[in-house]
This record gives sequence, structure tokens and C-alpha cells, in this order.
Amino acid sequence: MTFVATDLIDLDRYPINVAGAARSKLVDQTQASLARDGCAVLKGFLSDEGILALKAEADSVSANGHRSFNRTNPYFTKDDPSLPLEDPRRAFFDRSNNFIAADNFLLSGALRTIHDFPAFDPFIRNCLDEPDFFRYADPLADVIVNMADAGEGFPWHFDTNNYTVTLAIQNAETGGAFEYAPNIRIDNENFSDVRKVLDGQSDKVVKLELEPGDLQLFKGRYSLHRVAPIVGVTPRYVAIFSYVEEANMVASPERCKQLYGRALPIHYERAGLRADEFID
Repeated sequence: MTFVATDLIDLDRYPINVAGAARSKLVDQTQASLARDGCAVLKGFLSDEGILALKAEADSVSANGHRSFNRTNPYFTKDDPSLPLEDPRRAFFDRSNNFIAADNFLLSGALRTIHDFPAFDPFIRNCLDEPDFFRYADPLADVIVNMADAGEGFPWHFDTNNYTVTLAIQNAETGGAFEYAPNIRIDNENFSDVRKVLDGQSDKVVKLELEPGDLQLFKGRYSLHRVAPIVGVTPRYVAIFSYVEEANMVASPERCKQLYGRALPIHYERAGLRADEFID
């Protein structure tokens, strides 16, 4: 089946492909939300056809997802006994999740049709207002689908990539809320405030209930966040597009093995290539 991005995106509501006042206003509003909250949501970005197409594609490759059950800290690093117990790097949580890696999605499929729409990347770049802006060069992670079944979620963590753009495809029956602490480490690691979030003692946490078709722009490198466990037999699908500030950047081999069950030669070749010194 051949897909056309103009059928998958609600361009009447979000004219990202037409220069003019409407697009400029949309960019300004999104920038304001990102500056204030580290997050912006464009409700109903996808058309009904787009939601159905992405759901069908996710269903078709769902068996290829990598489901993992382990314990991780917010930085996906190993325990360091030399640190005090109250350090957030020593706070480990059960993690159960399922990622469908990028190499499962065809160039002709609905997901990459949206991602490769000529107006999509420029719009995202304008909204993020970043002079250095690149698609994540990771062949397993540039565009993926997160699938969560009953009882699964994702504990508090920071993203490896600077910015994450997501499309909600299908919600679970209940649960699965997106929770985050905006810009909690925008200038430094801020371990004390991170610890408060982990302990449930922070007033910085925001809760979002996203609906199928919603586009979310999020500064996941700087904002601690999680997905609450879901309830019910319907899986939660979220497509994730990733952008970074450094060309040719990929995830660490350890991170790839945790999330996708495998690492490729490129992950070893480019290990440590980053635009900042934050803990992965």
C-alpha cells in the first residue's frame, strides 16, 4: 500500500507545509510551550486515516519488539558502590517495556512516510529553534515504536538524545500516563531535585494524558520522565522520532542492548560521541 503524508497528517489544522501566518503562529506557540515546560503537545496532529495506518503498521511488526525485564537507574548506568546510597545514580527500579526497533519499519510504510514528509523535519527544527539539528543517526533508534502491555511501563529516566518527538497511536484501557519534571537538569545534573522526584517528594512533576494522533515535542535529555504502568489487554503504542545536536550520533552499545536486545558495529565505532558531558 502506498501512503501519502498529506492524507496521514491533519494539514488543515496544522499547515506545517505552507509558509505563512498560520504556520508562524503554530511555531511560536510550540516554542513558547517548550521554553516554559520543556514540552509541547499538538492535539490531533494525525488524521483519522493516519491513526489507523500507524496502528496497523505497529500491529504488523509487534512480534519483533524487544521486551525486557530488568532494573535500571535514571541514567542507564551500572551501580557504583563508591557513591552514597542517596545518590540518584544508585536508585534502581524495575523496568518492563517493549521497543520495536527502527529497522522494522519500511521506507514505504506509514511511519516513515510521515517522518520523510519534506515539511516535517523543518517544522520540528523551527519549533525547537536549534541551530544544530540532526536526525538521530542510530539505525535502531531514529524512529521506533514503544509498545507496552498490561503491567508494563517505563521508570524515571533521561533520554540519550536531546529531543524526542512522539506520536500517540493507541492508548491502553487505563494507565500509561506520561509524567515528567521539566528541565530538571538544564544546566547541571541537579542530583538533589532528581532524588526528590524518585522519592515522590517533588512538586515539579507534570502529568499528561495523550490521545491517539497527538504530536509531542519533548526535551527528554533535560527532563526526567516516565510512563506509568498500564492496565488492560489493549497495548499502548507510541511512535518516537529522535533528533540530536551532534551529527552522526548513536546510542551507547549498553543502552542499545538494554532497549533493543542487540547492538550493531556502528554503536561500538561511535561510542562516546556526544555534544555534552551529561551521564548517558
